[in-house]
Amino acid sequence: MPNTRDISTASTPGATARHELRAELVAVAAGDVMSAAVPDHVVRVHAGALARGTCRTRRFGYTRGDVDVVPAGTADAWHADDPFTSVVLRVAPALLRRVAEELGHNPDRSALAPRHRVRDPQLEHLAWALDAERRFGEPGDLLFCESLGIALATVLLRSRATGDRDRPRGLAPAELARLTAYIDAHLDRELSIARLAELAGRSPSHLKTLFRRSTGTPIHAYIVQRRVERARALLLAGKLPPAQVALAAGFAHQSHMARWMRRLLGVVPGAIRR
Repeated sequence: MPNTRDISTASTPGATARHELRAELVAVAAGDVMSAAVPDHVVRVHAGALARGTCRTRRFGYTRGDVDVVPAGTADAWHADDPFTSVVLRVAPALLRRVAEELGHNPDRSALAPRHRVRDPQLEHLAWALDAERRFGEPGDLLFCESLGIALATVLLRSRATGDRDRPRGLAPAELARLTAYIDAHLDRELSIARLAELAGRSPSHLKTLFRRSTGTPIHAYIVQRRVERARALLLAGKLPPAQVALAAGFAHQSHMARWMRRLLGVVPGAIRR
């Protein structure tokens, strides 16, 4: 007799709900799988080994990083030949509408189209970061969760195939290149929004909006990501001790660096060096 599992109840303990975004690690045994319709949009990122199955009469195989986007109110069902493990993100439609308004889109056109077994590096990266936050995040750190939620909603809105003609402009390519080059050159110093806005010739609030439109990421989250990437490169080079790596990448101290690396990469500095 096939093993039937409802994945809406198969998540591991400790799933965190922050505002309008929830991350869960979901394990599904082989057998007939039914995913009930829920009021949230669902993004599933495959996190395990190769898993094969059948949807209706079509055979498929999922590898780590494959992404499903299931719009709110959509049921899903398939037969799993192998166990599936996925990071599942539940995104409230209200979050997409709010971000659509902030980006200058028509919020009434924020509906998503279903997508299955696609490769989307941005969605995959955000899923790993949210899963790391689910596992290691500190209670009450809502600013980081909010920035990840905004980035996720922005990527989802940009990936939908609606052919919007009202797509708003962000920074010009030359402006964005100049700004990101400045950030990279000054990661080891204090980077204030006021200084970056002065460099771009914009007001701080306008710069935040334009930068998010251009990159899909809030500017403060982008700076943290670049600092983590710089720290990772320095650790792999092995020429500086971790305490000096932290300062060279712009972190206040070594534990500050370790906390952000664990959140964004899911590993601690010592593991990267090894």
